[in-house]
Amino acid sequence: MSIGTSVKRIEDPRLITGNGRYVGDINLPDQCEAFILRSPHAHAVILDIDTEKAKQLPDVLMIMTGRDLPEDLQPIPMRLAPNEALSKALQYPLATDKVRYVGEPVALIIAATRYIAEDAADLIDVAYEPLPPITDVQKAIQPETDLLHPDIGSNDVFVIHSVKGSVDDELAKCPFIIQEELSVQRHSGIPLETRGLLAVADENQRLTVYGPTKVVHFNHQILATLLKKKKEDIRLVETDVGGGFGPRGEFYPEDYLIPYAALKIGKPIKWVEDRLEHMKATNHSREQKHYITVGFNGNGRILALRDEIYVDTGAYIRTHGVTVPVLTQGMLPGPYDIDALEFTTHVVATNKTPTGTYRGPGRFEGTFVRERVMDIVARKLKMDATEVRKVNLIQPEQMPYSNGISALGQVVEYDSGNYPLLLENARLKMNWKEFAERKAEAEAQGKLIGLGFAMFVEKSGLGPWEFCEVSFLENGEVLCKTGLADVGQGVKTTLAQICAQQLGIPYSKVKVLHGDTDEVEKGNGSFATRGTVVGGSAAWYAAEALKKKVLSAASEQFQLPQEELDIQNEAIIWVAKEQPICPLASLLESCRKQEIDLSEKYTFSIDHMSYPYGIHAAEVEIDADTGKVKMEKYYIAYDVGRAINPLLVHGQLVGGMAQGLGGAMYEELRYDDMGQLITGTFMDYLIPSSMEMPEIDIEILENSPSPLNPLGVKGAGEGGTVAVAPAVANAIMNALEKYPINITSLPIRPEIIREAIKKGTAIK
Repeated sequence: MSIGTSVKRIEDPRLITGNGRYVGDINLPDQCEAFILRSPHAHAVILDIDTEKAKQLPDVLMIMTGRDLPEDLQPIPMRLAPNEALSKALQYPLATDKVRYVGEPVALIIAATRYIAEDAADLIDVAYEPLPPITDVQKAIQPETDLLHPDIGSNDVFVIHSVKGSVDDELAKCPFIIQEELSVQRHSGIPLETRGLLAVADENQRLTVYGPTKVVHFNHQILATLLKKKKEDIRLVETDVGGGFGPRGEFYPEDYLIPYAALKIGKPIKWVEDRLEHMKATNHSREQKHYITVGFNGNGRILALRDEIYVDTGAYIRTHGVTVPVLTQGMLPGPYDIDALEFTTHVVATNKTPTGTYRGPGRFEGTFVRERVMDIVARKLKMDATEVRKVNLIQPEQMPYSNGISALGQVVEYDSGNYPLLLENARLKMNWKEFAERKAEAEAQGKLIGLGFAMFVEKSGLGPWEFCEVSFLENGEVLCKTGLADVGQGVKTTLAQICAQQLGIPYSKVKVLHGDTDEVEKGNGSFATRGTVVGGSAAWYAAEALKKKVLSAASEQFQLPQEELDIQNEAIIWVAKEQPICPLASLLESCRKQEIDLSEKYTFSIDHMSYPYGIHAAEVEIDADTGKVKMEKYYIAYDVGRAINPLLVHGQLVGGMAQGLGGAMYEELRYDDMGQLITGTFMDYLIPSSMEMPEIDIEILENSPSPLNPLGVKGAGEGGTVAVAPAVANAIMNALEKYPINITSLPIRPEIIREAIKKGTAIK
């Protein structure tokens, strides 16, 4: 058996021995380098750009501004959740009349080296007329505020409204109603490797671009459209990737500018952004404010939930469209059965870096809000917070369950799950019933400890399709070509295990090829935790078709019924007799002599997403003098339906938890009133290190396989991230239940905790 075993990643030996091949590692003859001159202003009119002095600098090969772009160039389109109303807020590769955020590209400089290109940029004189910056969503939507995109008619560029039942009717019946304002700060993925590209055109103007990732074939189509070239005249090649997490791999202004310049000057051009560029220019994420109204009865049963949400989308709509706000609404109810829901989301433009997806987009934000609400309700009623969750959970017999809200073009319908069992197991695992006594003992010793829970439902397996081609090579190995991309999630190992299971060979004999548009005919890429669900299913069916073809040949050769044959341990097996009848290699050689094509393609289509689910629990100890939070225990249980490789799932959950912890307590992309990013370096933008990371007790569950795909799998990429913030917040609140504090915003800073302890001590 290959599926279900924790085999080692086949990707790793090459990477850990220093043989990875990243964009920065590729150098071509006669190569030059690019630098992007970016706006220092958050909001300004461009009066003039004088490039003459810069052009005189030796070894400067090209300088391009917005006025040098093709007159009929279209803006960068939306990939997900597109809407025609948003098309007037799309971004062009270079600013022309106005700049709308600090870091917006204003000019492209190509020179022999980046150092020369940067020197040239210093000689470019840009005359700006500063305009009042808009840095707050509430200010942005006021009638007197300037419009960032006048053709839309409002800075509230898009409103999403979803309703299930009647919230007003249910609230009228509720004995208890609470209102809260909760917010999640702006932060992002911050991968180890920043974005980069290397583009080269041959003598026939055929373009090759190294560095695209995540959605290689989609970017291939966008680039061909913007350049007005045939797709066949462009090749995109995915290199190794030092972290993706959502921001990496989308189509940015540079993804047009560098290939365009390479075609113009006829030389290879490399561009790699530095860290400050990355912090200013690569997609931000997460920034939301929620105004919650929740009605409930004395048993803790929630009868109505209303949420008015303001999403700071930044200066432009990028390739994700309104994916994040749509997912925020669609997944906000989580694992709870609530009769009446009403969500109104305002997508608001401001003078900040545009936003996009980051691991668990919309769910990180919504889970924080919902799971804090659960504990706030419990506190109001003086109830056990886990009991409030219990009385609201969707029951197994209600599956499949629709929450009545749409997301990404489909009504959310949970395919399978047993949420009450998950909660009960977590309470037992964390010794919840005994914790109050232990907490009291700790308090008597002058210690503050707390335990918090947070449940969640994830989405995975976004369609509509994925492609795979599986072939036997002449050396007996298998080649699997997939439309997925490898952003570090172990796609090669996973697909190798799936193919190996079908074809009866060791997974080490499966080679996986991805991310090369000359070699893989089509693909949708790796995002939305879709790789194993959609790409894995395509590989399963392609390998199955190839297996049937091989067994058909064996049936004919040995005059045995095909249904009695199988491939196991690299041999053709007569199942009825439990004995091998010939080596697989011999049969493959016979097939080649008969000119049997030992290759099969499959495009797996899916209409509905699958929904993994889980729970996080955090036990913390708080230093009363400093407000520092120490993680004493951390627990994650996650039902993925079926784990192809539990070791990979475990790694995804650990890495995801680290990023969730950053969002909960450390990371923030903060702007001042002038629209200047003030946390643009690692001196100010804090990322958790191994010193802050706790040991994590992880349970990978397979209680509820998905009925929507042949493998029964649900995605595992984002469940480690989405519930960290509320689990930690609820644990801190549990520890400080006698103090005047209510955590309703992120990140959770030590000074907030310290101040609450001081006030509480003074009251006592």
